[in-house]
Amino acid sequence: GGSALDAVQAAVQVLEDAPLFNAGRGAVFTADGRNELDAAIMDGKTQKAGAVAGVTRTRHPIALARAVMEQSPHVMLTGTGADAFSLEKGLEQVDPSWFRTEQRWQDLLNWRKDHQAGIDPTHMYGTVGAVAVDGDGNLAAATSTGGTTGKRWGRVGDSPIIGAGTYAKNGQCAVSATGTGEYFIRESAARQVCDRVAWHGESVAQAAEATIKSVGAIGGDGGLIAIGP
Repeated sequence: GGSALDAVQAAVQVLEDAPLFNAGRGAVFTADGRNELDAAIMDGKTQKAGAVAGVTRTRHPIALARAVMEQSPHVMLTGTGADAFSLEKGLEQVDPSWFRTEQRWQDLLNWRKDHQAGIDPTHMYGTVGAVAVDGDGNLAAATSTGGTTGKRWGRVGDSPIIGAGTYAKNGQCAVSATGTGEYFIRESAARQVCDRVAWHGESVAQAAEATIKSVGAIGGDGGLIAIGP
């Protein structure tokens, strides 16, 4: 009886606290040995969305993304500004060491030896996401990630970019993606799934498969979850 929006946030927060995944606690490290977190959430009913990138102190980046959506006039906040907004809105803060796990630190040390993490799938996947439809037929999507091991220069992938790694629109679909974000951005992958449903009459399964193939066709790799009305 709850809302799809509440459901996807709740699911992702559990995954952000689980050290198995590349999101929140368990996020991968940047080249400088930091954890920089990205997240996005979208409400299919209103088409409102919120996203954050480069967050360093918010325990649940997905909660911060929702705060951006509901408590600011913006869609995306980044870096120190996103951290400051989180503090201002009273979201739970943690010391950056909270996000550290030994496995991810070892991944970084291995990356530093040969700089090959960019093509090693074990370092790339682990982004978490959720999609839902509620009893009123409303769709929602949420995604959270630590990005890629060894990322530099404030790199941001597809997860917090609405239409690339996260998208929801009532009557069409809700999507959350994982993989090599640069390619999902170029293909507008999450929005593409919904457009295929709306414009070509494809089923969600057909649209999802065709979209992943389009990502693969330009050299990318990954996956997505999607749900229809």
